[in-house]
Amino acid sequence: MNRLHVLCVSDGWSIFFNILQIHFVLLISRQGKVRLTKWYSPYSQKERTKVICELSGVILTRGPKLCNFVEWRGYKVVYRRYASLYFCMCIDQDDNELEILQIIHHYVEILDRYFGSVCELDLIFNFHKAYYILDELLIAGELQESSKKTVARLIAAQDSLVETAKEQASSISNIIAQATK
Repeated sequence: MNRLHVLCVSDGWSIFFNILQIHFVLLISRQGKVRLTKWYSPYSQKERTKVICELSGVILTRGPKLCNFVEWRGYKVVYRRYASLYFCMCIDQDDNELEILQIIHHYVEILDRYFGSVCELDLIFNFHKAYYILDELLIAGELQESSKKTVARLIAAQDSLVETAKEQASSISNIIAQATK
């Protein structure tokens, strides 16, 4: 279900452009372990489990020389393997697969920049950061921010806020400890 958006130009012209709708994002290891999921369309927990099992089976068994697009249940799943992880996104049948491959690559580049050559362990132990980065990139299944520099700046600001909050919590704990002596 594509959504057309209209950009009105001052001289009476209107430009129509298509917005991609990503239904969900999955990161799956070569062993079939799910490392990240983000759902932008409503699926029950039972449906989500079924989707993950089905797609893991389909994608993990495909050969490396096969196309990175899979037609599945009236949708298209676009995936790309980086090291031991498969990055998968589900889109509508008539959406642009190459644009989704670009979004996947963009996400991986941002992860690489943040973690310094991201690996599966980074995503396991810092999954909250991977989700935060994805949320800066995509909102409601649509590309929100295409600038890597902007995303990096927002992530650095978030990290700074977290550190400040930790320091304040630590100093409050010290004050309470001193007061109770």
